[in-house]
Amino acid sequence: MSSAMWIAVIICALGTLLMRVVPFLWMQRRLGSTTGMNAMPQWLVILGPMMIAAVLGVSMVPVNPSAISWLATAIGLSVTLLVWRRLRSLGWPVAAGVAVFGAVEVAAALI
Repeated sequence: MSSAMWIAVIICALGTLLMRVVPFLWMQRRLGSTTGMNAMPQWLVILGPMMIAAVLGVSMVPVNPSAISWLATAIGLSVTLLVWRRLRSLGWPVAAGVAVFGAVEVAAALI
């Protein structure tokens, strides 16, 4: 790998580490103080849902935008939502959505 790639990997790793360590250290310090949980900042409450929304947004855009990719994404997302509605869990809907997305992509490649 080139040095630019290594620099990008290191920056991504540090960003990921900081997103996990900073809230942990903040809460560890707050729980040890006299104010306790009452001093939880607003940014810490919003951080988790924002990261999940960012990952969801990136996951919904196909890498190679084509009609088949968009169709596979739409069908996979629909299956994910239907399985989630039925089971109300996290693992099975994701597995079902990924499987259906892959099946549509493979079926389209065979045609």
